[in-house]
Amino acid sequence: MLDHKVWLAKALSDLRSAKKLAKDDDDTLDTSAYHTQQCAEKALKAYLVFKNQHVPRTHDLEKLLELCALLEPSCKILLSDVLDLLPYAIYSRYPDDRFNVSREEILSAIKKAAKILNFVKNLIEPEKAFNQTIFD
Repeated sequence: MLDHKVWLAKALSDLRSAKKLAKDDDDTLDTSAYHTQQCAEKALKAYLVFKNQHVPRTHDLEKLLELCALLEPSCKILLSDVLDLLPYAIYSRYPDDRFNVSREEILSAIKKAAKILNFVKNLIEPEKAFNQTIFD
């Protein structure tokens, strides 16, 4: 099983990718959305690995959050953010006229993904919490 630090590093990479793609033209906003979901997914999986739990092969953020909340009930405060990011795992992957997102929505999604990543990072290594400037 991969170490939780590897999962956190991949989550941070997805967050940085989302930010970069959001600065580009509107044609990359869907890919930016996908990376916000991936950031959250990998952060939640990092927590499960940290707690020596089985990591299910799923993109379902709600299910992952439920598993994390069984171990740490305070995770429940992330539910609204998780539900907002959940559709980006599917709709941003395939050509679909139903998926149109604005830059404003993406910037909000980036903040939510950063919040989830930071929350998990604080649970795992509170003494090494992310410097907030990486999310600005």
